[in-house]
Amino acid sequence: MERSSFQITPLQRRLGDTASERLKSFARREWFLTALIVLYLVLLINDRTLLIRTSSLVDWESLALITSLVLVSKGLELSGAFTRLSIRLISLSEGSERKLMLLLVLTIALSSAVIMNDTAMLVFIPLVVITARLSGINTARAVTLSAIAANIGSALTPIGNPQNIIIWNAYGLSFVGFVTSMLPFVLLWLVILLLFTRTIQRKRLSAGGLPPLAIRKRLLISSAFLLVVDVALAETGNSLWTLPLTLAVLLALGREALLGFDWALILTFAFIFADFGEVARLISGYSVPSEGLALFLASAGLSQLISNVPATVVFLGSKPEWLPLALGVNLGGTGIITGSLANLIALRISGIGIRDFHRYSIPYFLAALGISVLVLLL
Repeated sequence: MERSSFQITPLQRRLGDTASERLKSFARREWFLTALIVLYLVLLINDRTLLIRTSSLVDWESLALITSLVLVSKGLELSGAFTRLSIRLISLSEGSERKLMLLLVLTIALSSAVIMNDTAMLVFIPLVVITARLSGINTARAVTLSAIAANIGSALTPIGNPQNIIIWNAYGLSFVGFVTSMLPFVLLWLVILLLFTRTIQRKRLSAGGLPPLAIRKRLLISSAFLLVVDVALAETGNSLWTLPLTLAVLLALGREALLGFDWALILTFAFIFADFGEVARLISGYSVPSEGLALFLASAGLSQLISNVPATVVFLGSKPEWLPLALGVNLGGTGIITGSLANLIALRISGIGIRDFHRYSIPYFLAALGISVLVLLL
């Protein structure tokens, strides 16, 4: 009998199984991006014109600047400068767990203001985990406090995290003006975190076995140069030029940053703009908070549900006051694990449980939220 032309051969079956496994693996690894793609398809079914309007929903200037700064952050990470700094802090702790965590929290917070919170997690969390295992300290607590520090520190500057970059571009704020406005609240949140850190009981630890690390000077210098130039270009309204400049310099002097870059992260931000720009359009007829305490609470609360970058895009549709929005989405990243991509990165690298993370992050978020409300009411 002649074989049917529609019969699936063993080779086709194996190829289909392989493709299915790869798709499942991608969905597990990039579950947030997968969810954004699914949401885009749902929105597209609701309105077919979305496909045509997608390019207009994406904030290309912010996306170019985010991509550039994440690339620069990758270069700074691979240069080894911050890892060497963290190893130095371990030696300065003199065997005290409390002192080590105080030093790490301060260092991560300050670093995040420059290298972005996501990169700070990539740089510091592996070392935090190694140090915790070598010294016997509570890994979940160390990782969670480090993630909170990254979210708080990154709130200070317009280049500290993606939501700040978006707000900075959207409102045409000056770098100094942004920092000056955020500084009192960032200091408040940092003091609260340091008080949390002070509750750690005094415990002697041994952090030996950490090898010396050579610094890649060419990559460090080129990345530091790009950081300054990219900020200057964004400050003068030329954010689109940051990406070609960054790519050209790194291609010549820091290809390892390009090779080690997580390009799926940029695709994630592109879908965030498209998805939640469309969501903002759909809810534009509804009344949403646009100023003061109500905006602060609403943006912090929405960040808990959909993460702080999408929450920023949703609220920007109504052009609210920038400061309450910035305060809300930044503090919103310190609560539930989904509040910030930095939290998800910290969790994925460290392997700690979600429940263990929330044991420390949620009490901090509630305490910082309550005290911030009191300050805003004064």
